[in-house]
Order: sequence, then C-alpha cells, then structure tokens
Amino acid sequence: MDKSQKALIYCRVSGKKQTKDGSGLDSQEYRCRQYAEAKGYTVEAVFPDDVSGGGDFIKRPGMVALLAYMDARSSDRFVVIFDDLKRYARDVEFHLKLRRIMSERGAVRECLNFNFEDTPEGKFNEIISAAAGELEREQMGRQNKQKAMARLEQGYAIRSVPPVGLKYVSAKGGGKVLVHDEPVASIVREALEGFASGRFASQAEIIRYLESEPHFPKDLPYGRIRQMTVKRMLTQILYGGYVAMPSWGISMREAKHEGIVSKETFWRIQGRLKGRPVMPARKNMSEDFPLRGGAISCACCGYALTGGWSTGKYKKYPYYFCHHLGCSERGKTIPVAKLHGRFEELLKSLQPTRQFLGMAKVMFTKAWEAQAAGLSEAAKTYSNKAHELEVEIGKVVDRMMEVSNSRALKAFEDRIEILEREKLIVLGKAAKKPEPTRPFGEMFELSMRFLANPYDCWKIGESAARHLVVRLAFDQRLSYTRETGCLNSKKSNVFRVLEGISMSGKSMVPPGRIELPLTK
Repeated sequence: MDKSQKALIYCRVSGKKQTKDGSGLDSQEYRCRQYAEAKGYTVEAVFPDDVSGGGDFIKRPGMVALLAYMDARSSDRFVVIFDDLKRYARDVEFHLKLRRIMSERGAVRECLNFNFEDTPEGKFNEIISAAAGELEREQMGRQNKQKAMARLEQGYAIRSVPPVGLKYVSAKGGGKVLVHDEPVASIVREALEGFASGRFASQAEIIRYLESEPHFPKDLPYGRIRQMTVKRMLTQILYGGYVAMPSWGISMREAKHEGIVSKETFWRIQGRLKGRPVMPARKNMSEDFPLRGGAISCACCGYALTGGWSTGKYKKYPYYFCHHLGCSERGKTIPVAKLHGRFEELLKSLQPTRQFLGMAKVMFTKAWEAQAAGLSEAAKTYSNKAHELEVEIGKVVDRMMEVSNSRALKAFEDRIEILEREKLIVLGKAAKKPEPTRPFGEMFELSMRFLANPYDCWKIGESAARHLVVRLAFDQRLSYTRETGCLNSKKSNVFRVLEGISMSGKSMVPPGRIELPLTK
C-alpha cells in the first residue's frame, strides 16, 4: 500500500480495571502504532473501549465512534488496526456483522496476530478463530459464575459495589469479605434499630435523621436522601448478616460477614414494613409538644391529646386539646405550660431514696449475671431447635417429591422458605457466644441515672429522649382532666416495686437464715 495510507486504531479491554494493567489501552495503542509505523501508515485517530467483548458492538462507544468517523470521511479508505482478534469481536454473529459493515465502508482490517484473507480458506479460518474466541468467552463466564456461586453458597457476598456502611477487605484465605465501614455503619445501625424499635415512626423520619448526619453520603444531584434509598436500606439482607441470589437458585442463608444489625432486628423491620404504613411525622411538632402523639389522653373520651399553636393579637400560643368528634371537651385548649407543669411534678415524685436505688442496683446486677450464665444453656436449646427445623424441612421435601400439582408444590415451597428463615434465625441465636459480664456501672449507667431522677432526664433530653422517658416511667397512657387539672397515671413496674418496698409500716426481712417452725 501507499506510504500515505491513513489508519485508525481500535483498542478494547474488558473493564476499567484493565486500563491500568499490562494489557491496558495504552499498551495496545503503543503496539498498534509500532505496527503502523513499520507499515508506513499515518495514524489519524485512536478509538478506545473498556467494555466486554461479547454482545452487540453497537453498544461499544469506541466502535460506534470509529464507524461514525469513517462515515464522515466516506471518500477516504482506511486501514483499521487491532492488537488482537479478540479485541475485534468475541461473538461469531456480531463478528460477521462487523466484518460486513466495515467492508461496505471500504475499510481494510489488519491485526497484529491474525492475517485477514479474502479467500474461502481465509474466511473459514476467520470464522473458526471468532468461534474459538466466543467459546473462550463463554467458558470464562461460566467459570466465573461457578466460582461466584460457590462463594455465595458458602456465605460470602459477591456484589461488586457493597451497600453504604459496608466495604470489602482482603480475606486471609483469599477473596474478599465485607466489614463495617465506620462511621457510616454506625449511622446505618442507628437508623435501622430506630425503625425496628419504633423510635422512627416512619421512613420520613429516617430520611430526616440521615440528612442530619454529615458523614452519611447524600443522593446526587440535590444532596438529599431519597425515599428509595431508605427503602433499600430497610430491605437490604446484607445488613442483617444474610446473602442470597434467587435468580441463581441460591436461597437466603447466613453470611460470613457480621451484619450491621442483629437478625432479630432485621426481621422485626421486615414485619413493620409489611404492616400498616405510618403517616410521616411533622417536623418540629415533637419539640414543641413532647406529650402529643399518645402520651396523654383526654379523661372525657380516652383519645390522645394533640397540640397546636393559637394565634393571638401579638404572638402565637401553644396549647394541647382534644380533637375527637363527639367529645364534650373537643377543641377546648389546655396551655402547654400548665400541662407540662403537672407532668413535671409527677416526674419529680418518681424519685426513690438512695437506699432503695442501691437495692435496685443489686437486683439488676444479679439479674444481669443470671442472664449471662444462661446464655450457654440457651445456645444448646437453639441448636436443638435448629436440628428439629432441619428434620421438618426434610419431611416437607419428601412430601413435595410425591406431588405434581402446581398449587401444592407452591405451598410446599412457601413452607420450606418459612422454615429455612426460622432456622437461620435460630442458628444466629445459637451462634451467639456468652459475653463476659461487664461492670454494672458501665452497662447500666443511663438506666440508673433515669431511676435516680427521671425529671432530670426529661429536662435535659431531646425530643426522642423525652418520648423514651414517658414510655419508661408509665405503663399506660396518662389521663388529664381539663376542668380539675388532675393528671392520672399508672407508674411503671420498676417504680411501683420500689414504691412498694419503701411503703411505711413495712420492713425488710432481716438478713440471716429463716427457720421454719418444727412440727411435733
């Protein structure tokens, strides 16, 4: 060919990772330029791609750009240079299609390791080489899938991009395993546990919490958290310590990595998601009216009081009121200061003496030690339960083999899925190792602070902490009578016990041994 022959170079790697290794785009371009220089060609442009070789070449941006370049210069005839035939196409169907399209544009294909010949034998060899490339590609794909399935069946996550709060690290035995990515993992845990416990009544409240955390990544381009993001978080099985791939026939199973939340918490979340949806809480209302939303009810009708602002001549005034239709007190306001004052007086009365706090401390310490001692026995019980579930699953599978009705088979599959889920939960409980008993002061500092003076916790706490104080201090909803200002309540079991112990006229059993009277 003439020395002024124009040439185009096409380079391709199977992924972005290969752009930096020895078979990357730069090295391919370098070899192709050496080839063009030896042939005396003038390289006009280079078209790179970093996508897989299988499938339609039209989906490769670099190849599309190359064809468009030739179309824009239809009067020129180009030599298209490839580093390797596998970079051209690894699918027989699209290889032949691409050969035809380039031939229509008058392009001459040249490859560093393959000679294109316009003869029956040359075309046959080209098809055989393309078929060999397709076979190799499919075999590699099958091998990679088998390896991925094996790791997944062993409990290892195989997602290329882990969910927020988790990251991959190299494992000792090879491969990678998920670990917590702090501080984001702690933020995710707080959101999930808060929803499971009811602290966050809705997904909207989770969104506001996540948006308040500067370390949590926000959804682009607006820098906000979308509801879809929260929905995915709540249903993400990797957070619960599970892996699964239903499309590959791999059911949910316990993962090798540690979940961000416990398995019990994960399933509690799924139960809440399947239940009746909760309306999003309005912003700032809990801060202004911490006793609204079920803490205090109207003594007349029994329905919860709500709160709101009333506009006066010069400013707004906060009030509680009953909004239940048919109630004689409906719409009649109660000043916030008045109701809060009554409630705080009630909290101040819940203050046991130092003597009985010490007694409660001893009781809780012994209960904690007894619970820790019983973990080993509980683990054995859970192991036996897991074995029973495994036996039951085997029985269901045996019965399933005897039927052919599609509805019956679906019922058996659903039953097996439920049993497998129960087994995973039980195995998770059985795997828990007894934790060493920590000092009581470290574990129960906040609890003892609350018992000593719930009023202080109320005064210095934020909105969520105040709601928690109400739930811990009283077993049932408080009842308020607007006319008399009477605030009726039923104290929680802990305060009733401490109050019962300290009742006047009662005395503790003296230390020492109690002897029963002898019978004659």
